[in-house]
Amino acid sequence: MSGATRPAFYALAPGGWRDYVTLLHPPYTLWHLSYVCIGAALAPKFRWDILGLALLAFFLGMGIAAHALDEARGRPLATRIGRRTLFALAALSLAAATAIGVVAAVWTSLWLLAFVAAGAFIAIAYNLELFGGRFHGDLWFALAWGALPVLATFFAVAETIRLEAVFGAAFAALLSHAQRRLSTPVRLVRRRVVSISGRIDLSDGEAIPITRETLTVEAERALRALTACVVALAVALVLLRVT
Repeated sequence: MSGATRPAFYALAPGGWRDYVTLLHPPYTLWHLSYVCIGAALAPKFRWDILGLALLAFFLGMGIAAHALDEARGRPLATRIGRRTLFALAALSLAAATAIGVVAAVWTSLWLLAFVAAGAFIAIAYNLELFGGRFHGDLWFALAWGALPVLATFFAVAETIRLEAVFGAAFAALLSHAQRRLSTPVRLVRRRVVSISGRIDLSDGEAIPITRETLTVEAERALRALTACVVALAVALVLLRVT
């Protein structure tokens, strides 16, 4: 499978353990977990124990369960993992993530259960496109993959929501929206387009042929850069709180 025909720029050759790495959508899972770190760092006090539990819960719930359900539904990554295995991974991971959330709620505030329930619901409804796909769209992606980890982790530490958490969640939601706007046309080209033809004529007479690469390369470079940016910000904020 050539780089141009892979279902995602981070997808490995299909088969064996490589399918499970691809299933994680590594750059986007890392991006999502960075929001968890940002939420913890914005809180008025810093707690390594809550951050650790939140990272594990969101990795299980979004990194594994949500992506497994997405793959089971439509095979966007073209892995060879069986549907039963995918549903089993999703069920076990989501159950474990929910259990972690319940434990954290008992330790901190039972209001945290609202975030736990929201996360479990959206992981299923979004990726299986339940209710006619009503929860599968740009807004819900921004809220679930961006705002939710920031707010939930902040609340788990602070046991309240403050203005800095709202702005942090807005930052995450808007950045996640930008991520989706960049990745959606790229996914279309990589996964659904059969052929591409045409050229771009410039004012100096030069002509640039339109290929898969011209439609994907720059957007994917931007996605890689944004992934590195949000990870660097998350690390910087955590270091600020612990040093």
